[in-house]
This record gives sequence, structure tokens and C-alpha cells, in this order.
Amino acid sequence: MTTATKPSTQKAWAKALIPPAKEFPLTPLPLISGKIPEGLRGTLYRNGPGRLEREPKVRVGHWFDGDGAILRVHFTDDGATGLYRYVQTKGYKEETAAGKFLYGNYGMTAPGPIWNQWLKPVKNAANTSVLALPDKLLALWEGGQPHALDLQTLETSGLDDLAALDGGAPYSAHPKRDPQTGEIFNFGIAAGMNGKLNIYKSDSTGKILQKGEVQLDGIPLVHDFVFAGQYLVFFVPPVRLKALPVLAGISSYSDSLEWQPKLGTQILVVDRDTLSVVSRSETDPWYQWHFSNGYVDADGIVIVDFVRYKDFQTNQYLKEIASGETRTPAKPTLYQVRLNPQTGKAISVQELLNRPGEFPLVPQQYVGKASPHTYLSVFREGADIGKEILSAIARFDNQTGNLTETDLGENRYPTEPIYVTDALNPAQGWVLTVVYDGNSDTSEVWVMDSDRLDDQPVCRLALPSVVPMGFHGTWKPA
Repeated sequence: MTTATKPSTQKAWAKALIPPAKEFPLTPLPLISGKIPEGLRGTLYRNGPGRLEREPKVRVGHWFDGDGAILRVHFTDDGATGLYRYVQTKGYKEETAAGKFLYGNYGMTAPGPIWNQWLKPVKNAANTSVLALPDKLLALWEGGQPHALDLQTLETSGLDDLAALDGGAPYSAHPKRDPQTGEIFNFGIAAGMNGKLNIYKSDSTGKILQKGEVQLDGIPLVHDFVFAGQYLVFFVPPVRLKALPVLAGISSYSDSLEWQPKLGTQILVVDRDTLSVVSRSETDPWYQWHFSNGYVDADGIVIVDFVRYKDFQTNQYLKEIASGETRTPAKPTLYQVRLNPQTGKAISVQELLNRPGEFPLVPQQYVGKASPHTYLSVFREGADIGKEILSAIARFDNQTGNLTETDLGENRYPTEPIYVTDALNPAQGWVLTVVYDGNSDTSEVWVMDSDRLDDQPVCRLALPSVVPMGFHGTWKPA
């Protein structure tokens, strides 16, 4: 936990993150421009840290520590409505009642007496992503169980073990849904002397039906994986937790993570049917938070697209975001690995796009298959990536290598782009994002034509209050 001082060189994005976000009730969203497409009917859900500060100028230690808040934007024939609520976790309710921080988290140790380091070591912040199931919404956080919320009201009902998360076993924030079968795959890392990778297969309701496990070397930081047809592929980066300082309560998880490039990046290929390891190998060291997509080509080679960092400086950059001023550049670029699934060996590792960007995804119907396009957030051309955050939306053509982007203008910052297939015309797609406008200190929902990202948005909707830039979202069709 850090005591904030006002930065002298703050960028416009900091204004969205420093004040705690304000909830708002179900509210009709006025049109700023354009009109809602007739085939856009359903609900956008987004998650991210809404509160980074308690007490005057006492802030969290890392962007990942902020309390999760969910935005729901519902599109109907009558227009769009918005709803924004904090996830009512146990820790959030206790800290709200006390008016101060009580728990430790990813980037901070618990305040107060030394015994708090063991009594209140980590708060489930429920702040990373969402999974929309038929009867509930899950707020996801990779260090623990998901929280279940009502799909309409966003009322929190509590932790959900999905019928199989024994003893509070973690459930990652990046589940993958097979568009053909509806099966949901996910993982969680259980700590110990060495970490254990628990792999889960669920039915379309989220109920876990099958589990697998893989022993790991040390305790690595694995944030995401990729669903590639017959396989689930994990890249285990050379980051390891020094457990003793964490267990002793003298260091946070974030500060106890060590970059060890000599370990290389481990590649694990897992069979989707048996959840058992097909192959295991090592390649060059790098770090990644997010994968774009994976598939098996006609020759049986697994293709994996992801955003690669040369090292773990990205963690320091993300820590600095919580202070409102960054100074550590960490360049993320889109890469592709081609690997032999039977040996796990990387046949090639190549950069696809040199433009710095993050939060890559493909349309849901292409998950696990070759996709013509990848959508991602990028930095504006010429931006100082050590001081700015992502500030444009782009589409990368996987055949031609062309990049088409929406320049939002100076001091405007989008969230992860969400691709939505038009309900009336499957060939038409829309890209949805929430934009913070630092010029007016307001937030908006933008709807863009996926084939014309360089045009003006087809629709802009005003939100009642600022919704800080967050992490991940999802779309639930009507």
C-alpha cells in the first residue's frame, strides 16, 4: 500500500483511475451520435478495478488490487440501458464498513499489526473478467473462486464453487468456450512447494465435469492459456514466486515475483478430451499476459497467436498505473508460435505486428480455428508507451498483415474491444468498447463497424459517470 502524492506530469488517463468509481442504477443511455444497429441485441458486461483508494490519498499497491466493479450495457429495441455495481465480496464489504484497507492483495501486504499478514493476507478482488452463463454472471479473479452475480441486477450472491472447486481452489480469469460444443475450459494454479496446474472442463452451464492436473516447477505466474482445437496450450513464462517473503508477510506477491530468463518459456500441450499432457518442452524466455487464438493447421501444426513481452517489466508498468503516473516502458507486440503438438517443440517464433498493443481477441465463432482477423487495443502512433496507456482500437488482418485502426483522438482511452456478430446478418460484426474521454472527464460506449474501424463509430452512448479503464468483458446475445 502506498500513500499517494499528486504527480506533476499526470496524463489525462489518470483522472479516470484516481477517484473511486461511482456506481449508478439502471439508467437509459442517451445517444450522443448515430443509432444502435438493429442487429445489436444483447448485453455487454465489463469488469475492472473500480476503487484504487480508501481514506484520503491512501492507494493500493498495484492496479490489480482494486475492487472489481461490473458494467452492464443492455441493448433492446427501445434503446440501451446501463448499470454499474461493485462486486460485493467479503473483503469489499468489510473495508467499506471500516472505511479503510484491511486486506493484502497481489501488490500490497495487509496493513496494521503483523498478525494481519496471516489473518487477512489476500482479498478476492473479483476484478479481472466475467463469464456469462445461462443463469448467472461470474466475476472472475485468478487467485480464488469466482463470485456469482445476477445477470440483470448485478446483485452478488457469493462465491461459487461450480460443483468442483474444492477448498477454494482458484479459477482463472480466462476461460475458453468451444463455439461448437459449448464446453468451457479453464485452469487455476494451486500453490505449494511447487505449483500445480489444475485444468477444468465444464458444460455450458459452467458446472465442472472433469479435472486434470499438471505438476509445475516452482510457482510460476500463468495468467492465460489458449484453446487450439484438439489441444489446450499453456506457455509457462520464466517468472517464479519467492514464497518465503510472502509467507512471512514481509512482501507482496507482486514484489516477490522474480524474472529468471535462464529457465526459458515452458510449453505444455494438453489434450482437450483427457486433460492430460501430450507434450512438454522449453523455448526462449519471454512473458505474456494474453493469447489471441490458437488452432491446428492442415499439416497438424499448432498455431498460437499471443502478445509477447521481452521480459517482466510489464508488471512494474502496471503497478505504476495505480499511482496515476507511469515511467517504465514495456513493449507488447503480437507474435505467433508454430509448434509440433506431439513434441511441444517450437518450429518458429515470429513477430506479426510491431505496433505495441494488448487485449487481443478473435470473434467467438473462430475460437480454436483460423480467424481472418484479430482485434486488439493499441497505442496511438508515436505515443510514449512508458507514460501513456492503450489509446486506439485496431483490426489486424491475419492474411495480409494490414492494420486498420480507430483513432479515438487525443486524451481518449478505450477498453478491450469486444466483437459482436450481428443477430440479423451473421456476415456483419460490431466492435464494442468503453471509452474514457479525458478532455471532458466522461465515459461513453462506442459501437463500431468491424469492417470500417477507420470510420466514425456507428453509435456513441453516454454513461452517467466515469467508468475507469478495466480489463476484460464479454457479450451475451439476447
